[in-house]
Amino acid sequence: MAARHGRQRRPSAWRALGKGLAASVAVLLVSTLGVAAYAVADLYDDIQEPPSFTLESEEVLADIPDIGVMDGGLTFFLAGIDKRPADGAFGDPEEDSAVLNDVNLLVHIAQDHSHVEVVSFPRDMLVRVPECADPNGAEGETLSAMSGVKLNTVFHHGGLGCVAKTVEELVGIPIPLAGVVEFYGVAAISEAIGGVDVCLVDPIDDPLSGLVLDAGHHSISGMTALAFLRTRHGVGDGSDLGRISSQQAFMASLMRKVQQEGVLEDPIRMYSIAKAALANMQLSSHLQDPATLISIARTVQDLDLSNIVFVQYPTGYTDDMSAVVPSDSAEAVNAALQADAPIALSATATDDASFGTAPEAPAGEAVPEGEAPAEGEAPADGTGVDGTGSPAGPPTLPNDVTGQSGDEVRCATANPG
Repeated sequence: MAARHGRQRRPSAWRALGKGLAASVAVLLVSTLGVAAYAVADLYDDIQEPPSFTLESEEVLADIPDIGVMDGGLTFFLAGIDKRPADGAFGDPEEDSAVLNDVNLLVHIAQDHSHVEVVSFPRDMLVRVPECADPNGAEGETLSAMSGVKLNTVFHHGGLGCVAKTVEELVGIPIPLAGVVEFYGVAAISEAIGGVDVCLVDPIDDPLSGLVLDAGHHSISGMTALAFLRTRHGVGDGSDLGRISSQQAFMASLMRKVQQEGVLEDPIRMYSIAKAALANMQLSSHLQDPATLISIARTVQDLDLSNIVFVQYPTGYTDDMSAVVPSDSAEAVNAALQADAPIALSATATDDASFGTAPEAPAGEAVPEGEAPAEGEAPADGTGVDGTGSPAGPPTLPNDVTGQSGDEVRCATANPG
């Protein structure tokens, strides 16, 4: 039976901040192309506050050029923290905020720039935390290593640098860049881009997130987009894993919009999107240079959306159902990242998961189940085809590794409970 993620109530009503991360990933990858030509000085002023932090693995960035497509690949980490805004719109920020990294995304750009992986790590996954620099201590002071702690507690323990180091050790690749997105980031960015298209298989009415949408297609922005990305009880199996699936559908849709609607060719939209993203994020020191953002963006601006894959790190429940741990299939994800290899998901993995989204169905038709792959598409058994029966493409990952590619349109399913 598919694993179900913790349903326990949390004290924070916006416990999924950043779901602003969904927008910020795409913005960091593509929308900052206009910075150099239009507003470098102004944007640079924005990203000076709050102050930056430095990651231990930042030394690998020494050869990245100031402007232009970067040489080689790159990996960066984005976290959304569970911290309520000071305006009190979601409760008392002093009483109700837990300062937890409830959203955790790893973005990996291949060395040859041919593919990108965006890996989501469940917030309640038990991890080993290595010894980390103490962000509140004197220079050289460290925090002790820990084991068997939930990933979303690491930010409170040792800041974003410690979260990045923990994930770095988990997957086995260096993470030289990182950022934190603030609460209203997703609302501001989705407004600046002009809305993001999402689809729902069923109507959703979730009082906990404030999301009320009918079945079908919608263009959402502002606080509605935030509610869509926050909703946990309203989608899939009512778990954090279901929420991750709908976040991935949102991110893929945003990437499609950026490429298909000429956002990169519209200086006004590029400026407003970049302004919103940078004003709502805290970035590690190397990302404080707008030229670095431009270099990253230019690296992937023409990448085929089918080669951008959103992956949910595979997990299973502990015996007491209070947390999850990486499943055996996590090693396959780690190995692909370490080898800089493209990830191919099983054709039916996400469809079969209780927490997953559903593929978009043609008008008037039901969502298809178990269809044979089209010519040239890798089948679920992992053998791969090229139309002639010969092996082609990367091997398919195990069936419990879920997600989607950037060119897929997937629809959120309502939690029947």
